[in-house]
Amino acid sequence: MDKGGLEMDQYITIKGARENNLKNIDLKIPRDQLVIMTGVSGSGKTSLAFDTIYAEGQRRYMESLSAYARQFLGNSEKPDVDQIDGLSPAIAIDQKTTSNNPRSTVGTVTEIYDYLRLLYARIGVPYCPEHGEPISGSTISEMVDQMMILPDRTRCTIMAPLVRGKKGTFKDVLDKMIKEGYIRARIDGQIVMIEEMEPLEKNKKHDIDIVIDRIVKSDNRSRFYDSLETAANLGEGMVSVLAGDEEILLSSNYACKICGFTVPKLEPKLFSFNAPLGACPTCKGLGIEQKVDLDLLIPDRSLSIAQGGIHYYKNIVNTENLEWQRMKALLDHYDISVDTPINKIPKKKLNYVLYGSHEKIRYTLYSRSGTNSEKYDYIEGVVPMIERRFLETNSSWNREWYGSFIGETECQTCHGARLNPKVLAVKVGGKNIYEWTQMSVKDALRFMNDLQLDPSQQKISALIIKEIKSRLEFLSNVGLTYLSLDRLSGTLSGGELQRIRLATQIGSKLTGVMYVLDEPSIGLHQRDNDKLIHTLKDMRDLGNTLIVVEHDEDTMRASDYIVDVGPGAGVHGGEIVAAGTPEEVMANPNSITGDYLSGRKKIQVPTSRRKGNGQKVRVIKATQNNLKNVSVDFPLGTLTVVTGVSGSGKSSLVTEVLTHGIQHSLGRVRIKPGACKKIEGMEQIDKLVEISQDPIGRTPRSNPATYTGVFDDIRDLFAQTKEAKLLGYEKGRFSFNVKGGRCEACQGDGIKKISMHFLPDVYVPCDVCHGKRYNEETLQVKYKDKTIADVLEMTVEEATEFFSNISKIRHKLQTLKDVGLSYIKLGQSATTLSGGEAQRVKLASELQKKATGKTLFVLDEPTTGLHSNDVKKLIEVLQRLVDNGDTVVVIEHNLDVIKNADYIIDIGPEGGVDGGQVVATGTPEEIVQVKESYTGQYLKPLLEQE
Repeated sequence: MDKGGLEMDQYITIKGARENNLKNIDLKIPRDQLVIMTGVSGSGKTSLAFDTIYAEGQRRYMESLSAYARQFLGNSEKPDVDQIDGLSPAIAIDQKTTSNNPRSTVGTVTEIYDYLRLLYARIGVPYCPEHGEPISGSTISEMVDQMMILPDRTRCTIMAPLVRGKKGTFKDVLDKMIKEGYIRARIDGQIVMIEEMEPLEKNKKHDIDIVIDRIVKSDNRSRFYDSLETAANLGEGMVSVLAGDEEILLSSNYACKICGFTVPKLEPKLFSFNAPLGACPTCKGLGIEQKVDLDLLIPDRSLSIAQGGIHYYKNIVNTENLEWQRMKALLDHYDISVDTPINKIPKKKLNYVLYGSHEKIRYTLYSRSGTNSEKYDYIEGVVPMIERRFLETNSSWNREWYGSFIGETECQTCHGARLNPKVLAVKVGGKNIYEWTQMSVKDALRFMNDLQLDPSQQKISALIIKEIKSRLEFLSNVGLTYLSLDRLSGTLSGGELQRIRLATQIGSKLTGVMYVLDEPSIGLHQRDNDKLIHTLKDMRDLGNTLIVVEHDEDTMRASDYIVDVGPGAGVHGGEIVAAGTPEEVMANPNSITGDYLSGRKKIQVPTSRRKGNGQKVRVIKATQNNLKNVSVDFPLGTLTVVTGVSGSGKSSLVTEVLTHGIQHSLGRVRIKPGACKKIEGMEQIDKLVEISQDPIGRTPRSNPATYTGVFDDIRDLFAQTKEAKLLGYEKGRFSFNVKGGRCEACQGDGIKKISMHFLPDVYVPCDVCHGKRYNEETLQVKYKDKTIADVLEMTVEEATEFFSNISKIRHKLQTLKDVGLSYIKLGQSATTLSGGEAQRVKLASELQKKATGKTLFVLDEPTTGLHSNDVKKLIEVLQRLVDNGDTVVVIEHNLDVIKNADYIIDIGPEGGVDGGQVVATGTPEEIVQVKESYTGQYLKPLLEQE
């Protein structure tokens, strides 16, 4: 083999990579190794890993497909790179969250639920819900006995179910039945003559039963026996009998001997809450119902109806509105005063207002035209009326109005199980399928290992159980033992979803693949990091190349090769600072990553801890999710860090109980506080700022300049220039969102999308404004020889220098620099910012505002996507907020942030059902003394180094 071929086998060779801020870099990455790409935020590591290497691997795979296939697979743009050799098929496992589809759960995403449905269909045992007895199939004689109980002269139609909820014309089925001598069928509930019926709609679901016999009940057992036997044979064990107005389902498969409770033929789709056959008929398999939430309808019960206590009637009380006239008639009939505070109205009378009259009421409706109408009818209550109109209206405005009173409540039929009673009657190992999915991964594994089956069941289920157990073990290996299978995928963090996808890929046992991962350690406690590293090495040992964008020092030390991109961010980055083994990178004096790995640089422990301002917010007996009657203090005027292993209950305590509780008390009634007895000290907080990693905007029009408000000041400045005043241009002229100053050809977007059908969509600069967003007239106005479009193209660093003599603008831009965002452009699209960058833009926006001393800042893992050097800047910013007199509460696993805390609340000891307790509270020095604290164990060496 020649040298070039050998190198291709051993390395991925990149030449001339220029994507985003990459500066024409050349690089060789060893194949079949665990490779870490690191560097400060904005250095270009994601551009290299995802936008160049993965994008090219994906594009080459797509190029191998036909043009017809490519049209269904989305974009495959060629990255800006001269050449890449040695690529394998590429799979990206990134932080993107799944949709908020309420039908998507951990079980369905991991495919464990598919195997589970198969298991229940093959070895499940139905039990009568009323008598608790195992249900077995009825013999034909037992079916006849059941018929003999019917009153004499009952007209019975015996039918064989052939089709249930399937699309098609079923012409061949019906023709066959005619040939066999059957003349009648029940089609979608209607009995018809088969030869006379119209052809069935092909794309509509149908139910078909063949009429076997019509008998008037007497003591003629033999005719019943023959007909039921024929029906059971034709209907694969199922028989349907119309006895007068009642339909009786009989089964040679499953029926209770005492009450006749029957279960359909067990098949996998019966156990799916996404299929009509298995779903709860009330909630259609969602487990929740949309009902009027009385807290939204009556936000303040101390008000009377006249004062707007029932929010729906707030603006029409005592008017001629027809809705109010009906309600006024009901109030008068039951002697309810509109001036009585709602909390003083007797419950029985209030129920008439809410749910309607239980008797007919005579009333008159007065119209503006002078024509009055007498009515004598039941009057609908406000609750059923809102729920009915919410479903019926076609107006988006009305739907939004009615929806403002609607909340999600647990389905009263299935109580969140999503499935109908017949499905829930089937059990394996004493648990129905819903009870199984409620278990955590850890408990489910234990249950499967302890499952006692008879020899026949063992043989049938061996392969299914093996698949379920292997998938559960993979989830356990990536630190997700606390997740339950019924957990909605929309409630998972980006890190949890990435680790689920990681577990799925390990299960696939593929080799020769290039995996590109984006910070898989996010959301993991240091204790669980070792499991993740072990999992990554297992994937490598199968013969795969792993390229991991990561900042975690433990993962870097355990890797085979590190690529350090930098040295700075944005225009100051995009170069390879160091590449080699962890030891080689540590020895490189130019590498900031090497500085922190080797200990040449480190984040210092503060010399003293704040005691706070003496006040506190106290959460008493919190029971949200897995919290076990947790009572804990949050001292005000401190940097408080909440720690604990994944799934221990940190977010339940901080986000759902504390944050939502305070938001609710501050007037945001639509936010439901988490379950707890009470929260004391909320009056000490007059403002709550929750800084999440959600995007700062969902369209390209939103950018850091508009979000932080600095663009308003810049537009003011341009409006005050001589040219603007001469031309009569005001501030609005310099907005790209409204008509006037913007380019109308692209409506201020600066780009146009060209649809290419089966090729990827192409985005080209607008041919009128050439990407500048504004029309020529607006661009005539300049400040210091720069147009408004030029300013949007500036980085924060450049703009800070440019506006150095305008203190208002300089101050806002300086806050963006302080949080480590000097490299982003003022006009950079919100959709191109990472979660960590979006979070820091929000932080900068809050830093501009004057401290009140009563503001509570809540952050959830703000170190996501941050290099150690950026973490240092972040800690300085958080300490600055506290120095201003405000309070900061952070959920965090990063030990550098934890060691800088004034106060720590450690939740645990484990995740899921084994968590939800306060393990330790106090300063970092106090936490390390608590042996039960995993956080303390990992924190101790860091404090001892100082």
